Amino acid sequence: MKLLLLNPNTSIEVTRLMAGVGQRAASPGTELIPCTATRGVPYISTRTEAQIGGAIALEMLAEQQRNVDAAIIAAFGDPGLFAARETFDIPVVGMAEAAMLTACMAGRRFAIVTFAQALGPWYEECVRAHGLWERCAGIRMLDTPFQAISEVGTEKEDVLVELAQRAIVEDEADVLIFAGAPLSGLAERVAHRVPVPVVDQVVASVKQAEALVALRLRKATAGTFRRPAAKPTIGLAEVLAARLEHRDNE
Repeated sequence: MKLLLLNPNTSIEVTRLMAGVGQRAASPGTELIPCTATRGVPYISTRTEAQIGGAIALEMLAEQQRNVDAAIIAAFGDPGLFAARETFDIPVVGMAEAAMLTACMAGRRFAIVTFAQALGPWYEECVRAHGLWERCAGIRMLDTPFQAISEVGTEKEDVLVELAQRAIVEDEADVLIFAGAPLSGLAERVAHRVPVPVVDQVVASVKQAEALVALRLRKATAGTFRRPAAKPTIGLAEVLAARLEHRDNE
């Protein structure tokens, strides 16, 4: 089984971090194929950046879809996820949705802890888009600067754990999610310091993707996630244009 680990951000270091965490969690025979955006921003933290990242994710999926069995959009907030499921035939997993659905199986309400204040509004909208706001105990965010995006999980580990502990006591969270690609792997390191289950976003994504491939679910030909009818395009990346114009099967 081959899973595309698609990072719509431009940080290769963060992609390597996620790939390492994900490959360790993968089942024997599962290979992660890491792919990093070649343009965009180092990390997505606003609605504008999410829209840009979502469009880039669609281009990357169009390039790689025939080479993998499933894909993971490896940015918490799931930019482009619904569009990808509509457009492509392979299963596409969103890192936020996978982490939250997994958390819902481990407790009544989950809390999200992340590394920047700017991420809060976008993450809230993501939770609501997935219909899970009633299961969310709250979103806690760091309010201090950090040195390097790829090292924020290590640099701010103690403060992030403190935020998690506060979410458990003050927000009555049953499960914790450390959210944001740069925090991948943090759950495993600090699980013994947090008195409730902690879900790692990459691990959840890999296991959910493996499950979807094993289930062999068909691509919808009806309903809201059926592939859209062919439409002419102008100026798009050729691989994506071919997909939208239904030329990719010729």
